[in-house]
Amino acid sequence: MKPLMLLLGMLCVVSTALATTYVRVEKDGTKTYSDRPIPGGQPVELEPAQTYSTPKQSASPSSSNVPAEQRLLQQMDDFQYTSCSLSPENDATFTNPEGVPINVQLQPSLRARDVITLSVDGQVIGNSTSHVLQPAHRGSHTAQVSVKDSYGRELCSASTTFHVFRPSLNLPGRRQ
Repeated sequence: MKPLMLLLGMLCVVSTALATTYVRVEKDGTKTYSDRPIPGGQPVELEPAQTYSTPKQSASPSSSNVPAEQRLLQQMDDFQYTSCSLSPENDATFTNPEGVPINVQLQPSLRARDVITLSVDGQVIGNSTSHVLQPAHRGSHTAQVSVKDSYGRELCSASTTFHVFRPSLNLPGRRQ
């Protein structure tokens, strides 16, 4: 064990000092190392120590280095609709309409796997981007839309309130 420790110690000293190391093989097979020439010894060629450096991580990995599945996951995580709105505009008033068209506007367009939920006055209409409220009863109505991805994460939502006016036949001051 001692010769091994001596050998390692010598190698460390030699590698840091970049000095020549000599080795002599004895009759019994043991080796003697020295930093000075010894009778019957030969210089030893030492390879430089192996080193490892971690690759540099770029702030945004280039698409060629990232697997396609990981790129798709990153795009999915980063996706947002830039615009999400409903028509009619908030506080719009309709007088005696047969029906009131309700439309969802999304930018970009609705993706195939996203789920849209449209509701009017708390009642879920379905997964459509348009609906006609018919009959349009007198009063205020609220339309809401929510768009979620396939994992249930909400991507956008919007709401609007509009009013339906139906004058009464019993209105005072009505012309005969």
